[in-house]
Amino acid sequence: MAKESMKARERKRKKMVEKYADKRARLKAEGNYDALHKMPRNSSKVRLHNRCSITGRPKGYMRQFGVSRIVFREMASNGLIPGVKKASW
Repeated sequence: MAKESMKARERKRKKMVEKYADKRARLKAEGNYDALHKMPRNSSKVRLHNRCSITGRPKGYMRQFGVSRIVFREMASNGLIPGVKKASW
């Protein structure tokens, strides 16, 4: 499990990216890079990092399901993900 402070920081960044998305796009289209530099750093989409929605784990993230590989494996084994089953041969 990730620390709550790390999860909160990511949520804060995500909210800030959504808040400034239109303004950043407009400034970028105008070519006004001085104004872009004066905006908050965390309002840039590049600073976001994908995290597991359940555990907050930053590595091994599966974009299609929104969870880490470990949680995905547990959920698939328990039959919680429709259409996914463990392969055996």
